[in-house]
Order: sequence, then structure tokens, then C-alpha cells
Amino acid sequence: MEANILLWIQENLRFEWLTPIVKGITYLGNAGILWIILSVLFIAFKKTRKTGLMTSTALIFDLLSVNVLVKNLVARTRPYELIEELTILIEKQSDYSFPSGHTAASFAFVSVLWFTMPKKVSIPMTVLATLIALSRLYLGVHYPTDILGGVVIGIVCGICAVAVVNLIEKKIKKETH
Repeated sequence: MEANILLWIQENLRFEWLTPIVKGITYLGNAGILWIILSVLFIAFKKTRKTGLMTSTALIFDLLSVNVLVKNLVARTRPYELIEELTILIEKQSDYSFPSGHTAASFAFVSVLWFTMPKKVSIPMTVLATLIALSRLYLGVHYPTDILGGVVIGIVCGICAVAVVNLIEKKIKKETH
């Protein structure tokens, strides 16, 4: 079924004019660099420092859970290596397919924003995270379940980061009073 979805996307949603745009969107998620830069910017300003600490923590949790643990445990082969008719639109990826690291990092970051930032910030950032996730299907480098797994793991990492930073802050305040 997943192969059919990817082939349907290839046949019905890929357009020559759209491909460079989708590639640009996916590159925003490479190595989580966009989310890392935004986290550093949040940390730089007192008003958003706690959010920056939370997003940084979420990205660290994501890195450890996705890139160190889950990808290597599951060791899922990329779809373009198994689906003969599927054409990838970017270079072959060097790691395993499940879960999507681009998606997990994106949703780890934005899930923190749901708790800490106004909707005028969190909604557009969630749209961007979703576009990054969908770009991975369009480009042929992930299965749909890789994307779903990335969303779930990313959200869990974000929620855990919010809880951990709040717990540490509470403990520090208790010790200083």
C-alpha cells in the first residue's frame, strides 16, 4: 500500500515547476539546521529563552531517539531501493528510512511552540514542519509510515522537553527560595 501511495504521488503530484520548491523546503530540514538556528535565536533573547531551552532539549531528545536508537534498531531500507518504479528527486540518503529525521526534528521543535508561543507563531511553524514532512514523500525518500513515525516521535520529544525544562526550573526556584 505504501508503495502505491508513493507511486501515486510520483504520477499525480510531481510537477517540474514544483520540484525545486519542494527541494528547497526539504533542505530547510537538513540536519535540523533551521530548528537549531531558531533555538539559538530564542535562547539569545530573554523573552524567548525558556522556549529556546525547550526546543534545544527537544532536538537533543530527537537526535538521540531517532538517529542513535530507532533508525538503527528498525534499519528500514529506503523506498527507492525497493520500489523499482520510484524515482528519487534528490541524492540517495546515507541512513535508514524509519523514522523520518526531518519530520521528527520539525515536530519536536514545533510541539514545544504549541506550549510556549502564541498561535500566530506556532501555526505557521507547524505548517512549515508539515511541508518539510510531506516533501520527503514527494521526493521519494520516505514511506508514509516513516513520516507518521517521525511526527509521533517528534511530538513525544517536544512534550518531554517541555516537562523536563519545567521540572528543572521548578527545582531551581525551590532551591533558591
